[in-house]
Amino acid sequence: MIKNYLRSALRNIKRHPFISFINIFGLTVGLSCCLLILAYIINERSYDKFNSKANDIYRVTRIFYTAPGVENLHLSAVAPPFGPLLQNAFPDIQKITRVLPNGTTALKYKDKLFNEKGAAFADENFFTFFDVPVVKGDRKNGLLDPYSIMLSEAMAKKYFGDEDPINKGIRLDNIGHDFKVTGIYKSFPANSHMHPEILMSFNTLKDTAIYGEKQLQTNFGNNSFYTFLLFPKDYNVEHVKAQLPDFLDKYVHLNGMPGNLKTHQVTSLTFQKLTDIHLRSHLDDEYEENGDISRVYIFSAIALFILLIACINYMNLSTARSALRAKEIGIRKVIGAQRKEIIFQFLSESVLITYMALVLAAGITAACIPLVNNMASQHLSIQSLLQWYVFAPILLLPFIIGIISGIYPAIFMSSFLPVRVLKGIVKAGQGGLSFRKVLVVLQFSISIILIVATTVVFQQLQYIQTKALGFNKDHIVTMDYVNRLTPQFEGFKDDLKKNAFIKDVGRSSRIPSGRLLDDQNAQLINGGASQAIKIDLKYITTDYGFIPTYGMQLASGRNFAKEFSTDTNNFIINEEAVRQFGWTNQNALGRDLQYGDVKGKIIGVVKDFHFESLHQKIIPLLFALPPAKSSYYGKISIKIDGRDPRAAIQAIQDTWRKYLPESPFDYSFLDDKFGQLYNSEQQQGSLFTIFSCIAIFIACLGLFGLSAFTITQRIKEIGVRKVLGASVPQIVRELSKDFMILVIISALIGLPLAAWAMNKWFLAGFAFRINVSIWVLLMAGVSALIIAFITISFQSIKAALMNPVKSLRSE
Repeated sequence: MIKNYLRSALRNIKRHPFISFINIFGLTVGLSCCLLILAYIINERSYDKFNSKANDIYRVTRIFYTAPGVENLHLSAVAPPFGPLLQNAFPDIQKITRVLPNGTTALKYKDKLFNEKGAAFADENFFTFFDVPVVKGDRKNGLLDPYSIMLSEAMAKKYFGDEDPINKGIRLDNIGHDFKVTGIYKSFPANSHMHPEILMSFNTLKDTAIYGEKQLQTNFGNNSFYTFLLFPKDYNVEHVKAQLPDFLDKYVHLNGMPGNLKTHQVTSLTFQKLTDIHLRSHLDDEYEENGDISRVYIFSAIALFILLIACINYMNLSTARSALRAKEIGIRKVIGAQRKEIIFQFLSESVLITYMALVLAAGITAACIPLVNNMASQHLSIQSLLQWYVFAPILLLPFIIGIISGIYPAIFMSSFLPVRVLKGIVKAGQGGLSFRKVLVVLQFSISIILIVATTVVFQQLQYIQTKALGFNKDHIVTMDYVNRLTPQFEGFKDDLKKNAFIKDVGRSSRIPSGRLLDDQNAQLINGGASQAIKIDLKYITTDYGFIPTYGMQLASGRNFAKEFSTDTNNFIINEEAVRQFGWTNQNALGRDLQYGDVKGKIIGVVKDFHFESLHQKIIPLLFALPPAKSSYYGKISIKIDGRDPRAAIQAIQDTWRKYLPESPFDYSFLDDKFGQLYNSEQQQGSLFTIFSCIAIFIACLGLFGLSAFTITQRIKEIGVRKVLGASVPQIVRELSKDFMILVIISALIGLPLAAWAMNKWFLAGFAFRINVSIWVLLMAGVSALIIAFITISFQSIKAALMNPVKSLRSE
């Protein structure tokens, strides 16, 4: 029997190639999108699960409060003493490991000198937590001795070539010391939340010249250490979490904390599961940029939408062509076929078509994955879909889709009465017709939502790129600051500015495009008495040239100046700080303020500017010069003339090599850094565009097939209308109006939903954003109408141009 059903299904596919092609092609495209998105979801959810103990590893994070219960900063790294203290206080913690990123690290071996971004200090039991294969050396003791270093295979090849690097020395320029290579490990897999390529012994930090053992035990202010805890298998971590407030009150007392507050009211610790970091952690200082669980949900919804549109095509076209199969159904019923057998026949046909589509989709997916990886900077693999727990559901998917797509047509067509259909009386009831209309409306509602989503994403990206930032980010070259430059910086700066292509030079602890994380206790001083303030006031250490280099505007007061020796104790604040203090720009000048240990006056107010990305609000900010004879700088910013950037870069490089011949020259442009802030949105916009076009294409494919079939059923009507004098435009309008009304209804449903969804799920992530304007919604609706009309009019015009004699003779 099943063999007979399959033979019948294949025969019907061959008998109606046009409708079959639309069904198979639509389902193929829909399934291809689903498989690609499934590969993306599997990849995103696999992060850090390569570690055998991933479910028992937790990262310690730290929260700061401006007032009890009012959070202002949540860091993914903590101070160095917390790891050992937690292990001592809670014996159930089996092990700890700490990782301290070293920023840009200059490495030198013989004549090879490079700046490396992926260097970090790590505890000796680092490889107990992270299952990365060590190909040479001892994974247990490789990081035990001070001044030992382990390299990834790529780094070992870069510096040592075909030499055996074990026990050879490699020099760290910013530390000024040789490190002994004790091991080589494979690079961290792509689905890790961190990718250190160079690991240095954490015990090196005990050297007073580098950090100091006492600092490691007592410094609760330097929250730069990523700290991981290993608990027993399936341990109830909530038991330890509940005791953290008492732990903080017992072990930690912060300087400058009001006497009536306990430590846990000023700062708190939390634990974060290792496998949750990539998708569910967006803290202020993540090791690397993470993914987003909401993006996984959005693309899952898009996959379902596209598949739903393809299924709707199948339902519509199958029910629409019911008249062609009416006599077949009538004859089957006359010779004894029961309704359930007819239903089974149509379902088997639907499942067969879906399996054919799956085979084609698998080939398309394999071909498209490399393209998606290049376009969206992903690491998707077809292998992820071949795991048994993924592959088995994929094999079942066509069966489920086939049942969903075919159940309504099967029930509808099996309900035909043989007496009526054999007499040629076949008419889809009003209910069937209405259901098809509902499906068309659903298709185009989804398509319109995706059109709006794509438009809004690109509008927001355009807004980001064109919005005035409050300073000029163009033609600014940034470099990491090297502390050895401090004694001769003025000579370095003067030599640079002798070149006509160099306009200004400035130093700072951070540069725009980064995050504002640094703060200290701030107090107002009135009549000699200190008054604590409740606002969260971040700071940047700058020099005299920073504000001119960036072209920032002063709202009142002046910039730091060498002529005023007291400026090392004075401050400049931004307008947002003035507002939150409750002052005006003018009366802020001369106010006494203590920030950290420095007492001074406010000498200037800089106009608000966007230091961080437009995801963040402008926050209160303070500029300060570093204490005399010390350097708190991290970056150099150089404003160049835009006429000849190559000549300017060459001048900077020549000057750099004159003063720092042993340090590699490395630079970047500030506008590139700002562009990188929105990489995920750019990728999201590109993917939205692709998937929107696919969804609209599939919807139009179905509409094309449905209109073609519907017009075929009205051939005689068209012939009669032409004989009676109807023009081609009149016939086209008559044939198109029913479908166009459905698209208009789709717009009325889809546009409000799209506006709500984009405000809630996309634009809500930006402190500075566009509004979803009426014209965007109208444009989306009109676009859908135009696309639908073009799709329908091809068949309508073809039918309207037919010779009415042939139309009236057709059977």
